[in-house]
Amino acid sequence: MTIRDLLAESVERRGDAVAIRYKADNQWHTVSYRELLSRARAVAEMLHRLGVKKGSRVALYSENSPEWPEIYFGIVGLGATAVPVDAKLQEQEVAHILLDSATCVVVSSSKNYPLLTEIESHLRELSHVVLINGKDVLPIQNSRKVKYSDYATLLREAEAAAASDGCAYNRAAPADDDPASFIYTSGTTGRQKGAMLTHGNFTANVASCRKAIDVLPEDNFMLVLPLHHAFAFTANLMLPIAVGSEISLVENLKTVSENMREVSPTVLIGVPLLLEKMYNRIWNSLKANKLGYSLFRLGIRKPVIRKLAARLGGKLRLVVTGGAPCDPDVLRGFEQLGINVLEGYGLTETAPVLTINPQARPKPGTVGKELPGVEIMIMDADDAGIGEIAARGPNLMKGYYNNPEATAEVFRDGWFLTGDLGFIDPEEVEYQVCKSPLIREALALGYREPDVKVGEQVGVIVVPDQEALDAYLTRHRHKRSEKEIEDLIRSEVKKQAAEIADYKRPRRIQIRWEEFRKTSTGKVKRYLYAMAPQDGG
Repeated sequence: MTIRDLLAESVERRGDAVAIRYKADNQWHTVSYRELLSRARAVAEMLHRLGVKKGSRVALYSENSPEWPEIYFGIVGLGATAVPVDAKLQEQEVAHILLDSATCVVVSSSKNYPLLTEIESHLRELSHVVLINGKDVLPIQNSRKVKYSDYATLLREAEAAAASDGCAYNRAAPADDDPASFIYTSGTTGRQKGAMLTHGNFTANVASCRKAIDVLPEDNFMLVLPLHHAFAFTANLMLPIAVGSEISLVENLKTVSENMREVSPTVLIGVPLLLEKMYNRIWNSLKANKLGYSLFRLGIRKPVIRKLAARLGGKLRLVVTGGAPCDPDVLRGFEQLGINVLEGYGLTETAPVLTINPQARPKPGTVGKELPGVEIMIMDADDAGIGEIAARGPNLMKGYYNNPEATAEVFRDGWFLTGDLGFIDPEEVEYQVCKSPLIREALALGYREPDVKVGEQVGVIVVPDQEALDAYLTRHRHKRSEKEIEDLIRSEVKKQAAEIADYKRPRRIQIRWEEFRKTSTGKVKRYLYAMAPQDGG
C-alpha cells in the first residue's frame, strides 16, 4: 500500500468527516477528508507546473500548520519524495539537507525567506521556493537562480486543472517501494544522514500500530509534536489518517492546555518532557486544593479525577510517549488519574515504531513488546543479557541517501542495528514460569545456536519444587522415570510460557536440581549460569 492509497481509503469511508482541525483568528476551522484530498491534488498540480517529476525531491520546511498535511500528500501523491526540514535548524544544517538531498523545490513558511535567500547560491538543484503566507514578505524578490512565489496564489492557479480527470495527481503512480520521505537524523555523531523511507515502510508501520493499540474513527488526536519528526509523522498523522480519525493542531506549546480544553482530544502523542510538565502541573493543582487532595488520599478519587480530567478536555483516554525514556513514576501517576500512558520505542530509520507497551497491561519502565510484523533481537549480549538492540521488518528504511558506507554500518545480515543497548526482561519470563506449583525457581538467559551468527534466543533454567513434585506424583500414583519427570517439568514450563509473547517464550529448557547461588541480598548470581548447549526441550 502507498501513502496515497491510505488517504484514498479514508476519503472513501470518511469523506465528510473532519480530518484536520486548526485555530486561526481565535476560531477553530476544519478540513474534511474530501477537502484534504482535493487540496493535495492541487498541490501536486502546482508542483508539476514547477517541473517536479516522480523521484524529484521537494523540501517541506515549515512548523506545523494546516497546510503541512496537504503539501505532504501532494508531494508523495505525485510520486516525488518529501524532505521534511526542522524549522528550528541553523542555516548550515538547512543548507546541508537541501544540498545533500538534491532538493529542486522548497515549500516553506514565509519566515524562512531571509535564510533561504542566503543559502540559495550553494544549492545547485534548487529552482523554486514556494512561501506559505508569502504575502507577509511581499514584494517577493526573485534572484536570477531561484524563483520565489506565494503558496496561496499558485494553489489557486492550479485548482481548476487539479479537479480534472487528467490532472497530474491522477497520472502519477507511486509504488510502495518508492521513497516517500528522506528524513534527516539529528546528526549527534556527525553530519545529518537522510533515511530513505518508502511508502511501504510507513504504511506497514501504521498497520502494525493499528494491531497493537485500539484507535477509533471517533478519536481526536491532539497534534503537539513537530511533523518533521518521524514519531509525530507516523503516530500523529499517518495513523489517524489511516483510521479516519480527527487531528487537532495546537497553536503552540504555551496553549496546549487551553487547546485541549477547547477541542477535548481522546488521544495525545507526546515526548516524556511534555508529559512530565503536564503531570507536574496537574499534581500541583491537586495539592493546592486541600479538600480535593484530602479526598484523593482517602481513596475518594472519582469526583477529583473527573475535575482533573476536565483540565485536559475531559475525554482523554490514551497517551503514547516515546523519543526518550519516561520516568516510571510519571507513568504510574497518570494511571492513578485514570489515563492510560503507553511507552514505546523506535528510530527514524524504522519509520519509526518498533515496540509499544500493551494497552491492557503496560509495564512502566519498559518499552513493551515488538509490534506485529516486527522482530527484535539482542546482539552480542553480555553476561547480564544486555546487548545491542537489532530489528527486522517491513518498516526498515532502504538506507541512507547518497551514503552507502553509513548504510553498511547499520545493517548486519538483514538486521538493522539501532546502536541502543537493551535486554529482554527476564523477570517477566521467570515470574510467569514460576506460576507453576511444580517449579521453585527460574532463571531466564539468552543463548545462541551454534549455526546462528547473530542474535539470541530465550532459554530458561528451572529448579523444580521437590516437595510439590513428590506430592504430585503421590496423588497420581504413578512411578515415573527420570526422563518422564523432566518431560513433565518441561511441559509445565511451556504451559505457563504460552501466556506471554511468543518472542519471550523459552526455546530451550534446562532443569537443575540445586538452588541457584545468590548474593547476600538474595539475588541470583546470574553471571554464574549459561544454557548448556546439549540440553534440549
